[in-house]
Amino acid sequence: MTDYVGVIGEALVDVVVSDTATPRAHVGGSPLNVAVGLARLGENVLFTGRHGRDGYGDMVRDHLARNGVDCVLGADDAPTSVATARLDPTGAASYSFDLDWTLPPAPELSRLVQEALVRDGRERTLTHVHTGSIATMLEPGASTVMELLTHLEPEVTLSYDPNCRPSIVPDRALARRRAEESVALADIVHASDEDLEWLYPDRSLEDTIVTWQRIEPAMVVVTRGATSILCATAEGVTEHPIHPVEVADTVGAGDSFTAALLIALKDRGLLGARHREALRRISAEDTTAVLAYAARAAAITASRPGADPPTRAELG
Repeated sequence: MTDYVGVIGEALVDVVVSDTATPRAHVGGSPLNVAVGLARLGENVLFTGRHGRDGYGDMVRDHLARNGVDCVLGADDAPTSVATARLDPTGAASYSFDLDWTLPPAPELSRLVQEALVRDGRERTLTHVHTGSIATMLEPGASTVMELLTHLEPEVTLSYDPNCRPSIVPDRALARRRAEESVALADIVHASDEDLEWLYPDRSLEDTIVTWQRIEPAMVVVTRGATSILCATAEGVTEHPIHPVEVADTVGAGDSFTAALLIALKDRGLLGARHREALRRISAEDTTAVLAYAARAAAITASRPGADPPTRAELG
């Protein structure tokens, strides 16, 4: 039986625009980037996200195949989703979107996931499932994803990255409610400071991650750009350094952080439902080590254009 990590969420094409370069297209989407990041770090990955029968959809399919990511869903008749990322002079990205997040009904999607686990006569088992971004916020697919996660939660550990997109889900109260529902299922949460400051403009980052950690997760991490990392566990809140780097752009850096964080936890035997209590008791030493590993992965991605996560060999 081969262990797999599942990722549920959007696949799209990022069209990157700046004042100083010709527009360029990269396959992206936060969950897809996490899936590729996990695969490049040596993980077996099963990705559940849609793409269309069009040129951009071919890019998505080929990118996943080149990186060894197994897919649950084939192409459908809707257009592949597109995100336009505009870079400012520092390399930071702002986004606009043309998205379709329509999935099969939850029972059918669950059946397709199970079929993918035994495809080609191979027996695979899900150890962990990651989701985030629009997956649990944008209808009609969000309700399907939440139903599927509720079904899977007793058998796997779950991670969540809100990766808030106010241009897609502008209703702050709705986004906050959906985020808290996802946090209540999750064992690991990674958010950016921008996510939490938008969701809770009148609350400090530390208050938010402590509140979230008390809901359910063993670990809630907030990355603060070029400043530092805050992490809340059962042992309390700790601050950790980032890995300094000359930034090309920030596209996909947070997703690389998430992927590497999950790999570092899995390497320590802390993913999977039977390890949930061990994850809840994660030591300060292990917390420091996994965050340092994740910060290095994010720094490598930020040092080169586009969502280009590192391999395990690059991280050492």
